[in-house]
Amino acid sequence: MMYNPSAGLPDDRKSMYSQSQNSVYKSGDKTSPISVILVSSGSRGNKLLFRYPFQRVAECPSSLTAKQRSPYALNTTGDGLEDQDGDSRFSDIILATILATKSDMCGKKFELKIDNVRFVGHPTLLQHPPIIQVSKTDPSPKREMPTMILFNVVFALRANADPSVISCMHNLSRRIAIALQHEERRCQYLTREAKLMLAVQDEITTMTETDGSPQSPFRQILPKCKLARDLKEAYDSLCTTGVVRLHINNWLEVSFCLPHKIHRIGGNHIPPEALESSLKAIRPYHALLLLESEKALLSQLPLDCSPAMVRLIKTCSAVKNLQQLAQDADLALLQIFQIAAHLVYWGKAIIIYPLCENNVYMLSPHANICLYSPLAEQFAQLFPGHDLPSMLAKFSLPVSLAEFRNPLEAPAQEAQLIQMVVWMLQRHLLIQLHTYVCLMVPPSEDEPGLRDEDPPLAARVGGRSLSTPSALSFGSPTSSDDMTLTSPSMDNSSAELLPGGDSPLNKRMTETLLASLSEHERQVILNIPAAQNPEDLRMFARLLHYFRGHHHLEEIMYNENMRRSQLKTLFDKFRSVLVVTNHEDPIISIFQSPMEQ
Repeated sequence: MMYNPSAGLPDDRKSMYSQSQNSVYKSGDKTSPISVILVSSGSRGNKLLFRYPFQRVAECPSSLTAKQRSPYALNTTGDGLEDQDGDSRFSDIILATILATKSDMCGKKFELKIDNVRFVGHPTLLQHPPIIQVSKTDPSPKREMPTMILFNVVFALRANADPSVISCMHNLSRRIAIALQHEERRCQYLTREAKLMLAVQDEITTMTETDGSPQSPFRQILPKCKLARDLKEAYDSLCTTGVVRLHINNWLEVSFCLPHKIHRIGGNHIPPEALESSLKAIRPYHALLLLESEKALLSQLPLDCSPAMVRLIKTCSAVKNLQQLAQDADLALLQIFQIAAHLVYWGKAIIIYPLCENNVYMLSPHANICLYSPLAEQFAQLFPGHDLPSMLAKFSLPVSLAEFRNPLEAPAQEAQLIQMVVWMLQRHLLIQLHTYVCLMVPPSEDEPGLRDEDPPLAARVGGRSLSTPSALSFGSPTSSDDMTLTSPSMDNSSAELLPGGDSPLNKRMTETLLASLSEHERQVILNIPAAQNPEDLRMFARLLHYFRGHHHLEEIMYNENMRRSQLKTLFDKFRSVLVVTNHEDPIISIFQSPMEQ
């Protein structure tokens, strides 16, 4: 059972504990912002309209002198966090001066580093519509002349923040700025909110001068100002889930996703560059697995979302590859790739290989195997009569789904097995292993090692690149179990070898395919008994460029329109020169790693 350190504490103690834990979490996470700040510049000068979290109110000089501390005293935990955050030592006047840029810098990325704090924003110039001159007798209300020239929504980060985090924060600042600029042109929303913020600040300043007790004006701004609550919500979302959903002025929606919070391996985030490269490597034989139910996912979509996304979500299945999904949803394959990448980026889906009986799974090394974990309770509720630890124990060693099949069982039990595997894949409890093949010819006695002038096999055989998804020609699949799909068009493919046994043309084509090998490698391959069969030799030569350990069995089946049994028979016939290994597909391995809960 997971230990809960706040269990047994009174409610007020729990609240203090959660706030302390939240403060430590935010200060120690390099992907979380330190604060969010809104500044403006206009006829009244540079103003800091709002900042969150609130700055600690400075004490009076008399109280500071009365509380002299020993120079050898250790800093408390709160002081350490305050010094670590760094932005608390900047007063509102200083921040307003350095963050309210000149007009020439508007519309560009703003980045300023001071000691251990980095400020990132997107200053925006307000272009107000021209004031229409009306007669004095006109009873219609007249717009007041706005006094704000520019504004800047700034996120304070740690100076050593990752460049990708800095880029994402600038993107969010730009999106909020565009929405505020639009609402300012439409109904002067930002001007009204700014006046309200400044009025509260003036009121708090007057009260402070009267009774002498300093107060934070931003705490009083929150319940009165919608824009301040939106900025606070954006900050809290960035520090927790990484998903920001705002409705500026209850009108314009601003959606943002910080991938560092969603996609994580252990305690480290996945760089967006690695995520993007994996998404670009998705192939039509992959499948899309939704991490939430169809009903829950559709309820989260905005009202003006693409109908194609709704259609894909309703059609998506773990047993369909992307090509089948495109046909069933009546969408172009390129559009399926784009929507799938969008859902994966937002953490709503992962890329897997379609479920079939030949898939081999094993327990993830990062899986939570506690007997009384919340996952175990969910599993027991969804699948009565089954418990999660016993089910995970069956995958301690690599096992194929075919081994779970029992011809005497009812079809409903097989369907339940598929549902349990899908549930475990959604929680990243299982990883799938694929079969890879490498050509390894034993060295000759005269040449025990590889000469320096001989390039490696990958360089000699890897002259042919596979087609990208946008260049493929697709047909209709026949069986998802055998994955016998239409072969993609390949410019230099030798798949169309002429039938008729040992014709001279087939001999020349086989010799051409084997020409990339050294004389010793060719001799060893030709001495294999299976090489005496021209059909087997031609098939081996045709697949030679796959035997580099970079293409798994399912990819070869898809690209060459072959059955699994054909490939396994060929591997067995040439097993003296082929080494078969099993490991994860590097393209989708990052999607199968556990996410931070």
